[in-house]
Amino acid sequence: MPFIPHTETDVKQMLASIGVNDIEDLFDEIPAELRIGSLDKVPPGLNEMEMSRLMHERASGPQPLCFIGAGAYEHHIPAAIWEIVTRGEFYSAYTPYQAEASQGTLQLIYEYQTMMVHLTGMEASNASLYDGASGLAEAVLMAVRANRKSKSKRILMPAAVNPTYRSVVQTIVENQGVTLELIDYQLDAGCIDVASLPAEPGDVAALVIPQPNFFGVLEEVNALTDWAHAHGMLVIAVVNPTSLALLTPPGEWGELGADVVCGEGQPLGVPLAGGGPYFGFMCCNLKHVRQMPGRIVGRTVDADGKPGFTLTLQAREQHIRRSKATSNICTNQGLVVAAATIYMTLLGAQGLNKVANSSHQNTQKLAAQLNAIEGVTMAFSSPTFHEFVIKLEGVTAADVLNTLMADGVLGGFNLSVDYPVLGEAILVCATETKTAADITAYRDALSRVMSKLKGGAA
Repeated sequence: MPFIPHTETDVKQMLASIGVNDIEDLFDEIPAELRIGSLDKVPPGLNEMEMSRLMHERASGPQPLCFIGAGAYEHHIPAAIWEIVTRGEFYSAYTPYQAEASQGTLQLIYEYQTMMVHLTGMEASNASLYDGASGLAEAVLMAVRANRKSKSKRILMPAAVNPTYRSVVQTIVENQGVTLELIDYQLDAGCIDVASLPAEPGDVAALVIPQPNFFGVLEEVNALTDWAHAHGMLVIAVVNPTSLALLTPPGEWGELGADVVCGEGQPLGVPLAGGGPYFGFMCCNLKHVRQMPGRIVGRTVDADGKPGFTLTLQAREQHIRRSKATSNICTNQGLVVAAATIYMTLLGAQGLNKVANSSHQNTQKLAAQLNAIEGVTMAFSSPTFHEFVIKLEGVTAADVLNTLMADGVLGGFNLSVDYPVLGEAILVCATETKTAADITAYRDALSRVMSKLKGGAA
């Protein structure tokens, strides 16, 4: 039986029912000389995140310090979220084709869609996709269909988009005649140089804009959005949902805002869990909503005027037109979407802002400490959200990360394979779960590893 704490009102009502004034009156049979006035040796109270970490360490010993991001992030997930999600009403529920039979599930998805459009600044959301990578692929196909001013299937794809996303997109769209053309980033800044974009790019269906990009760097989204629209392109935003608690939402980028928004929903209350299941989100403007893949839940009224929820805009063509139809994604990631909805509900706007702020501040502190280590430098000069890239001198990223792992520190993501031009570089992430002691521990561990691998004293 889960513990449900009593509110102050509950306590007052119970005391009134049994005829006493306060809790102390219930123990008046204990002599005063046997009572303890204060508990000086009891340590200060811990919040839920601190208590959970302490109990895990006592049960299993010290846990590895994780500073890996690269698209999947270690955030604190309040215990209430999965306690609620794993109740039978959510855990085994499924949205059948007879939509009226699952009002609870449909209402939750409707609430999820509402939260996502508020978070992204858009006008419509679907009921989720498989993950962020396939979500971007669907956004690319959607943009090709929706941009009626363009006759091309050319998509401008920044090299600073998550390389896994780019690979998935290429796999999904390459046999549909869609061409992905890479846009390079500035080696000193880590983001696109808007001034270097072509004055006459030709007929292009859409521009993809990551915010933040794979390096954690913030792109000049307003200028990029306006440049794309000025040349007849749609704008596809690929965003970290947590960052939107701090950054300008895509719906407000430039003069007109982004046209399609997608991304990975894992930061919203979904555990890392060895790589999944996660969920992709997608939002758009109403003028493009009929091109949006997947399911959309709408609110309506029944014959008696009572509010109800139903699947809407489910065109028959999704089932019969095959290659010409919008992707028929019938099974959304319902369980993890339920967790994300409860997460956003419990945290609210202020809580999500606090998570984003804490993550950003911890990242800045970590970057400052790592930059002070001999042989470690910041790769880019641009502002970042909660990830940054460090370059290593005289050692390999693989050796550093392997040695750190043996020391109980998951030090980051090796960029040397996907971005060899950066040399020996590591993508490092910090979230609200990291304490000052964690940041110092990483700095000390990296300092020892650098010294050891370069032949100095350990």
